[in-house]
Amino acid sequence: MEEDKSLNFIEQIVEQDLQEGKNDKRIQTRFPPEPNGYLHIGHVKAICMDFGIAEKYNGVCNLRFDDTNPVKEDTEYVDSIQHDIHWLGFRWGNIYYASDYFQQLYDLAIRFIKEGKAYVDEQTAEQIAEQKGTPTEPGVASPYRDRPIEENLQLFEAMQRGEIEDGKMVLRAKIDMANPNMHFRDPIMYRIITTHPHHRTGRQWNVYPMYDFAHGQSDYFEGVTHSICTLEFVVHRPLYDYFIDQFAGDNFCGLSPYGKDYRPHQYEFNRLNITYTVMSKRKMLQLVKEGLVAGWDDPRMPTVCGLRRRGYTAQAIREFINKIGYTKVEGMIDLGLLEHTIRESLKNTAPRLCAIFDPVRLIITNYEGNGETISAENIDGVPELGTRQMPFGKELYIERGDFLEEADKNFYRLSPNGREVRLKSAYIIQATGCDKDENGNITTVYATYDPTSKSGTEGGNRKTKATINWVEKNSCIDVEARLYDRLFKVENPSAEEGDFRELLNPDSLKVVNCKAEQSLNEYMHPVQMIDGIAQVKHFQLLKQGYFVIDPDTDDRHLVLNRTASLKDNWQK
Repeated sequence: MEEDKSLNFIEQIVEQDLQEGKNDKRIQTRFPPEPNGYLHIGHVKAICMDFGIAEKYNGVCNLRFDDTNPVKEDTEYVDSIQHDIHWLGFRWGNIYYASDYFQQLYDLAIRFIKEGKAYVDEQTAEQIAEQKGTPTEPGVASPYRDRPIEENLQLFEAMQRGEIEDGKMVLRAKIDMANPNMHFRDPIMYRIITTHPHHRTGRQWNVYPMYDFAHGQSDYFEGVTHSICTLEFVVHRPLYDYFIDQFAGDNFCGLSPYGKDYRPHQYEFNRLNITYTVMSKRKMLQLVKEGLVAGWDDPRMPTVCGLRRRGYTAQAIREFINKIGYTKVEGMIDLGLLEHTIRESLKNTAPRLCAIFDPVRLIITNYEGNGETISAENIDGVPELGTRQMPFGKELYIERGDFLEEADKNFYRLSPNGREVRLKSAYIIQATGCDKDENGNITTVYATYDPTSKSGTEGGNRKTKATINWVEKNSCIDVEARLYDRLFKVENPSAEEGDFRELLNPDSLKVVNCKAEQSLNEYMHPVQMIDGIAQVKHFQLLKQGYFVIDPDTDDRHLVLNRTASLKDNWQK
């Protein structure tokens, strides 16, 4: 019973079907994205469901591109979708396209016309929408609804030959203009698109099936058993079943080898909505095209490629999806949970490095010699994860905020008041004074050190109330750190009135030029490739957060992306 409690409601349905022997105990799912944009984390929830069900119950999940609108679709998106699914760790059984079935769907539409179940309508889209009525009031029949069958056939064939201008005619199913389900009120089955070649079929077709007509039939042709989608398709399900019922059982075109009783069934779960972002591909495309973000892979975007560039791991993203689960109730997930998941994933594995974000020079006046090497643990208190070597010398950089010329008793870092402060993994120092420029800004801090206080030595056990970070001045490297924050300044920008672009967070990206220890150079080496997937190296910059190297990096310019800060700065 404990195991049953852990099953989500879709898994419970699948297990019940298996127990009852449905579909000869065959489990087949599909993930059907439209190739009109890049995948985002909302798609990942569906991916984890579709592929996860197949994996768990020894079934197969196929990838099917819903490529029925050549105006918006492109092979660029086809390639990116395949890469993202692969990166997430899933493998499909086969790759299909809705365009694989264009001929079968066209033949099926001809059959519907011949049986009096479809007609060609010459009204405008606005007229058709107006005549559909309301959920409580029946619609008005199109004046073309009772057009003779032969005339419908001739017009539909003329539409396909490219003889009819785009938008002048559509093919509609003849169902019920008074049905309380608005989707049953003579839905459009086909529209004309002659202005854009299809990314696979070129100019072969001038009419293209609508989603509601193509989707269920594609599931049927492929033998899908569980067609899983999000809750907005609940009202589409009766139409999904209706179209299949018009031909299923007679093995139309010989495309279903699963018997006359086979039917795919649609099930719905809640979609993923996350605070401080948008999940609409239309809005994301607008942000990209208007240059409000740096592209689909901008690390502020909720796209898979954006999260990957920011440093999110596939494991952490999948763990996040597992945490939020699947229900039949829509809700809003706090972005902080996603950030918490990546922090938990990296806190015990990401090596620590030091970078100074607002540097001021520190001179240790009593330090003699040409410098030395300090051994520092990659993760404090975890010696088995190794150490790194940090150059140390007379001149260092420290954070400007770690020094105050005049400090009260509650300031425990550097100040010329005799208080001791430890340089992390190195020596104890005391500040003695500072230099300023003509504007009163501190340019150099002076200090003395205790040579017997080196960490790891017998005299290095002396405690101080503060430890500060540092890098050696002559060996450190210049780094551009990109600090990303939430893309929008309101929790639910999609629910706000007005232009959503005006809700963008002006502080969603801050660029800081900093000084980093030379060990960071090791992370610039080519990343390891496993099964064709780049293995990104993660690290923590002390007190600053978790980072990765950005692809903009070259031999002269090192760029870092902050994956997540060390704590949630937006927590209420």
